Amino acid sequence: MKKSIRSLAATLTLGIASFAWAEVAVIVHPSAGFDSLTEDDVARLFLGKSKSFPAGAQAVPVNQNEGSAARDKFNESICKKNASQYKAYWSQLVFTGKGTPPKDAGDDAAVKTLIAANPNMIGYVDAGAVDATVKVVFKIP
Repeated sequence: MKKSIRSLAATLTLGIASFAWAEVAVIVHPSAGFDSLTEDDVARLFLGKSKSFPAGAQAVPVNQNEGSAARDKFNESICKKNASQYKAYWSQLVFTGKGTPPKDAGDDAAVKTLIAANPNMIGYVDAGAVDATVKVVFKIP
């Protein structure tokens, strides 16, 4: 019995660890006139420092809901902020009238559906959720 419990605990630990290290894909509409963005391009869009894609088209960033693993990984890897720092960053910009944060659009499926329907949006999902309805322009390993 103890051996079974240890085995189950080890399996759960490995499963959680692999989920925590899942790859996150930054996605856009398939008709976007570019195939990739740099990490800096993506960060500038999600931090409100840029409002357009490199080719000049308007860009509307959307976040996953607070607390999602993809959002936490995205914020830490791309924006270089943890959840509370990201929230404080946007609170200050909103308070001073210098910006509006990206809208929370839901989970992987909701973000993917929204971006597949709107050529101006950019978001991120777990790489395993990507299909032909969206185009990957950057990956966070």
